[in-house]
Amino acid sequence: MSVIEIKDLYKTYNENSLPVNAVNGIDLSIEEGEFTAIVGPSGSGKTTLLNILGGLDDPTKGDIMIDNVRINTLSESQKTDFRMKNIGFVFQAYNLIPVFTARENVEFIMHLQGQPKSERTTRAKELLKAVGLEDRVESRPSNLSGGQQQRVAVARALASRPKFILADEPTANLDSKSTENLLDIMEKLNEDENITFIFSTHDQRVVNKAKRIITIEDGKVVSDVKK
Repeated sequence: MSVIEIKDLYKTYNENSLPVNAVNGIDLSIEEGEFTAIVGPSGSGKTTLLNILGGLDDPTKGDIMIDNVRINTLSESQKTDFRMKNIGFVFQAYNLIPVFTARENVEFIMHLQGQPKSERTTRAKELLKAVGLEDRVESRPSNLSGGQQQRVAVARALASRPKFILADEPTANLDSKSTENLLDIMEKLNEDENITFIFSTHDQRVVNKAKRIITIEDGKVVSDVKK
């Protein structure tokens, strides 16, 4: 069953008064539980597409249906609410709050959702254990390695029990060992909990793990392969 439907999608920017189509007429369907990598050269439109999918950017033209909700017609407050309930984000920059511990970073979105303190703490500890950080629950980001910080970011992305994880170059700053561990964790979550993962990546290690590879060039889909 398709849970994401993209129809005739365009995103146009003006550079030096000239229009540039970062996304140029994309039609795409994503099914529930997919583990998909969006690949292509720098400037191909990967991150722009991911940002539009997450409601972080608006298309110039076209429609995005996610779980039967046309997100491009929502108000900013409605999009914020939709993201909080349905989408988890993992970015190249970990975007952790430096004065918070790992647990507090994971708890933060649950706090915004109004969940009780005891439930937040229990779930945060469970998620940090799931990503192999049960012994670093009270550590601040400055005391964690890059790989550990990215695993906190994954735990935080999962805290709201999202249906989708959008991951923009999540392994770009990680060494091979940390990348392998992170991808194994994500793959297990995909298989065990049927969470839909969509990656934007240059990393061949991510591509090797993906079950579907969508290649974008000049804002257009030029290849779409399921393994």
